[in-house]
Amino acid sequence: MIEVRNLKKRYGDKQAVDGISFDVKKGEIFGILGPNGAGKTTTLEMMETLRPIDAGTIKIDGVDVEKDPNKIKYLIGVQPQAPAFQDKTRLTEVIEMFAAAYGEKVDPMEFLRDVDLEEKAHNYVEDLSGGQKQRLSITTALVHGPKVFFLDEPTTGLDPQARRHLWELIEKVRAKGISVIMTTHYMDEAEVLCDRIAVMDNGKIIALDTPANLIKQLLDRGFKKKHVVQQANLEDVFIDLTGHNLREAI
Repeated sequence: MIEVRNLKKRYGDKQAVDGISFDVKKGEIFGILGPNGAGKTTTLEMMETLRPIDAGTIKIDGVDVEKDPNKIKYLIGVQPQAPAFQDKTRLTEVIEMFAAAYGEKVDPMEFLRDVDLEEKAHNYVEDLSGGQKQRLSITTALVHGPKVFFLDEPTTGLDPQARRHLWELIEKVRAKGISVIMTTHYMDEAEVLCDRIAVMDNGKIIALDTPANLIKQLLDRGFKKKHVVQQANLEDVFIDLTGHNLREAI
């Protein structure tokens, strides 16, 4: 679905993206991980036509991003890290507005139902919690039926229930055959969701494999944890004590 070859981007003296190559399959969740400044967001922005490409090529469903950016915009959906919507706009109106931008006419309730926002359909956007806005952002990015969906740190700032609920929504997107490209700083999130992961540092991909294989390779190099690993962590305790169901802000 996606072919990236020898992609490069420079800002002054800094080589932000340094000749990276990778492929993403149809219906795959592909994670791009790395420390701040590794080049993750710049890579996504070039794939999303938001930033010019210095060198190399990106093809999405056979379409060259640099040569035909307008066609690419109909093939992709993008959820930004901090979604922003116009105030005094009801959720149904938001869905209709985004669909109209692509020349589509949709049933807003169907899309809101998919992200568990049906009860908020006639509320204003500013009345939503952070997690609800993220879920609305996901559905607005999918109204035109894209083949590729980009998420940039989608669960930053969300509580554990909202975070895990968003994981389920991302898996539902993948189940529809949509390829998902995501960045995250939560390693547990990447391990649970991603079929494959590219680890970036200083603009280069330094590892690319499944989460299980990356962990096995580390263990094969003789790595041992300093602390005993238990089957549950503190987040599991929190979810168990407060309930698995999504709890909306009042």
